[in-house]
Amino acid sequence: QVVLSRQYGSEGRFTFTSHTPGEHQICLHSNSTRMALFAGGKLRVHLDIQVGEHTNNYPEIAAKDKLTELQLRARQLLDQVEQIQKEQNYQRERFRMTSESTNQRVLWWSIAQTIILILTGIWQMRHLKSFFEAKKLV
Repeated sequence: QVVLSRQYGSEGRFTFTSHTPGEHQICLHSNSTRMALFAGGKLRVHLDIQVGEHTNNYPEIAAKDKLTELQLRARQLLDQVEQIQKEQNYQRERFRMTSESTNQRVLWWSIAQTIILILTGIWQMRHLKSFFEAKKLV
């Protein structure tokens, strides 16, 4: 799903605020030809991505909501706590997914080892049986 698609000139600034949570991908394309890039042309891109409470302009918020310095600092701390909670939830989910993946791999590895062990045992019993039959001990 494309959230935003725009074309800009060779220089400029662009600000975008995402209102949907989740993973976002940034795709940059140059309209220059490949020959221009190989002939010494330069393509320079500077990305400054801000997430969480770092995107808020707190002096502007204080002026708009007429907050005292103490109230503004409390809002900053609340935003930081919210961002920490989001990061902890993300890390918790990531750890759970990694653990489940590791557990699944260990399960399949143990099943493969058991099958190999059973097949090796069956092969050894057949081989010993044919050996004893050839020596006429059985």
